[in-house]
Amino acid sequence: MNTQLLDLMKKRRTIYELGKDVKISQADLYEYIKEVIRYTPSAFNSQPVRAVVLFNEQHDQLWDLTGEILKEKLEPDAFLRTKAKMETFKQSFGSILFFADMDVVKAYADNPKIATYQYDEYNWSEQAQGNAQFAVWTGLEENGLEVNIQHYNPLISAAVKAEFKLPSSWQLRAEMNFGSIEGNAKDKDFIDDETRFKLFQ
Repeated sequence: MNTQLLDLMKKRRTIYELGKDVKISQADLYEYIKEVIRYTPSAFNSQPVRAVVLFNEQHDQLWDLTGEILKEKLEPDAFLRTKAKMETFKQSFGSILFFADMDVVKAYADNPKIATYQYDEYNWSEQAQGNAQFAVWTGLEENGLEVNIQHYNPLISAAVKAEFKLPSSWQLRAEMNFGSIEGNAKDKDFIDDETRFKLFQ
């Protein structure tokens, strides 16, 4: 069997120590990310995933803004650790904000032609998110970059939409940092196959 995809999946890890030593241009990365998301599957080809790619000062602004919001939510000692984490994120080459366009999700959920599935459309939009994030992550891995994914939504959702003037229907689902590999990934543990899989022949 061909194992190119599986080999990439085995290499994929969360790495927090990311850097800016990236040889691929920002323009090429942006086009590549768009193409990967464009060809990511979604239920009924509804295409609910939206993405915002941030480089340079805009990338820094995301994590400065996140830090400002969290400062109001955390005790001073806890915020010191969070502030250090924000600075680590800023060291990465760029970030991708993943959104679900809830106008699209609701339109499919309310479509009488597929009324049987209306309650599943929200779940399927999350599947589309997972597909897109995994595809982008694996694609960046293939190009020698690494990634970590954060979930500061919904705490930062309103502020991010206001800062970058995004549509109100866009719901923030994840924040992905990417860049050159400057640290090691931890080993990945797996639960027992007997717990996770069943085969009927």
